[in-house]
Amino acid sequence: MTSQERIARMYQHREADRVPIVDSPWAGTIARWHAEGMPAGCDWQDYFGTDKTSHIGVDISPRYARSVIEDTPEYTVEKTEWGATVRQWKHQDSTPEFLDFTITTPERWREAKARMGAEADRVNWERLGREYPRWRAEGRWVEAYGWFGFDVTHSWAVGTETLLIAMLEAPEWAREMFETYLDGCIALFDRIWDAGYRFDGVTWPDDMGYKGSTFFSPEVYRRLLKPVHRRFVQWAHGKGLPVRLHSCGFIEPLLPDLMDIGIDALNPIEVKAGMDPVKLKRAYGDRLLLHGGLNAVLWPDRDAVLALIDRQVPILMANGGYIFASDHSIPNSVTLADFKAIIGRVKEKGSY
Repeated sequence: MTSQERIARMYQHREADRVPIVDSPWAGTIARWHAEGMPAGCDWQDYFGTDKTSHIGVDISPRYARSVIEDTPEYTVEKTEWGATVRQWKHQDSTPEFLDFTITTPERWREAKARMGAEADRVNWERLGREYPRWRAEGRWVEAYGWFGFDVTHSWAVGTETLLIAMLEAPEWAREMFETYLDGCIALFDRIWDAGYRFDGVTWPDDMGYKGSTFFSPEVYRRLLKPVHRRFVQWAHGKGLPVRLHSCGFIEPLLPDLMDIGIDALNPIEVKAGMDPVKLKRAYGDRLLLHGGLNAVLWPDRDAVLALIDRQVPILMANGGYIFASDHSIPNSVTLADFKAIIGRVKEKGSY
């Protein structure tokens, strides 16, 4: 079966030849694997025989001028198209360190909003024309990759503290930012769809939790974010497309609302933050595809990971609705030999 066929069956809660395997190693992990014997120029997914997905993203940023503020042997400090100042580390796998933001008040937001539109050049048409035929020839699962909601707003646009305060003290401003980003995504995805490109599903990242807790209460979620999430789900379902939400952290208190708006899949099911994939399978497994849920902290311990696969995969794969992955990404502490053993065991235990 192709990756597209295999993943489609999981969304339909039907069995396939095996569970799909869709994960994301850090750049340092891939470099390690090459150093340990994976051939140069070889795609790691081809080497291990895992499934392939591709994303079609769009640019909804205010398009501030990018610039390098500082460049050292260890890091660079850059100004992004979102107006954020970030430190990027050169020799370690890491998310950026956010140092400063341009959009810090409703007035500055209005200036940024005036720079945001749905112009045609916010889609990388050259890449689409070049890559899309290959994706289809390879049988990949192709997703539209949205960029809206709490995550992009707090991390890339205004800063966490500013947004959390705004959600309580200036909720109309917060809601306007969420809605504006979604408006841009939908308008540009409609352009792509109308040009003849098709998605198999849609996804977006909206990290709403950390270890043991959500960033905000379910009540705040219902007032400000749920209507925005619901609108994206309705847009996707109107095109017959399933919806996958990526939300890190402990978000169990939000799951009844997420199920109410109709999300079809959840990723990464972060065990180290308090999520329990087996519990979710028993509660929602007939309606919700689970993607992830294997504790990344354990991955350097081959025996622990194999034992967990033996216990967990047979439960999660029952009646479809499961894609194997770590509960976020594959750390660079995982050797080539260990990952070969892990993937081999998943294919063994995850065969229908």
